[in-house]
Amino acid sequence: MSGDMRVCDLDPDLKKMLSEFRFKKNNSGNSAIIMKVDRENHRIVLDEEIDEFESVDEMVEEHLPSHQPRFIVLSIKVTHSSTNRISFPLCFIFISPRDCNPELQIMYAGSKLSLQKELDITKVFELRELEEFTEEWLLSKLDK
Repeated sequence: MSGDMRVCDLDPDLKKMLSEFRFKKNNSGNSAIIMKVDRENHRIVLDEEIDEFESVDEMVEEHLPSHQPRFIVLSIKVTHSSTNRISFPLCFIFISPRDCNPELQIMYAGSKLSLQKELDITKVFELRELEEFTEEWLLSKLDK
């Protein structure tokens, strides 16, 4: 069996949006694209685009469901303490809460690798509990 299993395809409009997001020139703060699986059509579709938010903690609390999986492409403003240089690393985050619907877990897990390859993002993180997704956690991962 191939390692390139694909359960859900990426919505073409979302694919274009993700490409534009990746090469956005006017980075001034944190931004994110939150994606979900459309179970009926077996597609990864846009759940929400967030142009600017103060902190990862705020984004998690206000925009992510606690018992449903999500894919997130996130650009976060990082000020490097040693040089005071500012960067905007691009991250791909997969959240799959333990207590979510098993069918949904399978659809998300089966689509993750192909989506990750499609996005071509090297900073990839996976979480099983939404409570673990904090700005402190993310910044510690990006610091490695």
